Amino acid sequence: MTQAQSPDELFDVVDENDQVTGQNTRSEVHRLGLLHRAIHIFVFDSVGRLLLQKRSAAKDEFPSMWTSSASGHVDAGEDYDNAAARELTEELDLNVPLRKLQKFSACDQTANEFVVLYQATTDEPVTFPAVEIDAVESVEMNSLVNRIATDPDRFAPSFRYLFDWYIASFS
Repeated sequence: MTQAQSPDELFDVVDENDQVTGQNTRSEVHRLGLLHRAIHIFVFDSVGRLLLQKRSAAKDEFPSMWTSSASGHVDAGEDYDNAAARELTEELDLNVPLRKLQKFSACDQTANEFVVLYQATTDEPVTFPAVEIDAVESVEMNSLVNRIATDPDRFAPSFRYLFDWYIASFS
C-alpha cells in the first residue's frame, strides 16, 4: 500500500509540449504552479458503474472531495503507463489491464498537470489506504451526472473536467 505523500517527492517539470526541462519537489512544483504530469484512472464494474474515491481530509489538494477511481502524479523519471499501474495498485490494490483513453494538456482545470486518462473494468474488490482515501463508491453514470450538476463543489475540478470529456466522448 501507499505511503503518505511527501512534499519532497521529486517530479519532472515539463514545458508546454510535455518535454522534461528539469526536476523539482512536489511542494515547489505546486507552490510555483509549474507544469508537471499526472494520471487518472476510471475503474468501471461489469454493469458500467464508475468507482469514485473520496479523497482523505488530510490531503493537501482537494481534501474530502470525490474524484477519479485512482489518480496521482508521475514521479521523476517515470512514464505515464508505469505511474498508472503503480497508482492503481497503491490506491485500490488492483492489478488489472488499463486502456489509455486520452492525453490532456496542462491547464487550469488540471492544476497545471499534463494528464493521461486510463480506463479499467473489473469486479474485483478494492482495498484502500485510509491515509489517502476516506471512502469509495460505485455510481451509475446517470446518477453521477445528476450529482455533479446538483453539487459540483463536492467533486475535484480535474475529475469534473475529465468526466465531462468522457461523457461527451462516450455517451
